[in-house]
Amino acid sequence: MTDFIHRFEPARDAGSPPLLLLHGTGGDENDLLGLGRMISPGSALLSPRGRVLEHGMPRFFRRLAEGVFDEDDVRQRALELGEFIAEAQKRYGIAAPVAVGFSNGANIAAALLLLKPDILSGAVLLRAMVPLSDPPKAELGGKHVLLLSGQADPIVPASNSARLAALLSEAGAHVDHKVLPAGHQLSQADVTLARNWIGGINAKAA
Repeated sequence: MTDFIHRFEPARDAGSPPLLLLHGTGGDENDLLGLGRMISPGSALLSPRGRVLEHGMPRFFRRLAEGVFDEDDVRQRALELGEFIAEAQKRYGIAAPVAVGFSNGANIAAALLLLKPDILSGAVLLRAMVPLSDPPKAELGGKHVLLLSGQADPIVPASNSARLAALLSEAGAHVDHKVLPAGHQLSQADVTLARNWIGGINAKAA
């Protein structure tokens, strides 16, 4: 398997979608397991650790400054992560997962949607930004995306998250973009909205 340190928890409910958990800067493969269990009890959970280190803190791709990405690295790392997910699907016998990413993890999830559309079945993007200034033309028809932004987020400008929502919608995704009265950190509202959204996806798939 492509070399990603990761955690995997098998499904307890075969009807729940597998989740790909992607942590933020400085997190690791353990960070979002609790969130995954809360928003979709019974789902298989696949949680890799980002392979880039920034002052010792794991990330999924390099950045040049706060909010300024090394886009060549974004592309390379997204493709590597896509290979890992494809291999994990075979190894663990899971379907294409729904990505649940926070901050840096949400940004690599957005890049994956644009660069490898078939690798994810949908995504919950928590405090995400546009990952590529010149993204490829992606075909995201039939995919559902929940984008949750913070009204007082000091890292993600409102115009940037709105542009990401528009970009994904133009590619055919069903995007539900909500701006919460929050900053960059997650709130209980994020958990509740994500849980309800995944429940709605399950209901439509049933």
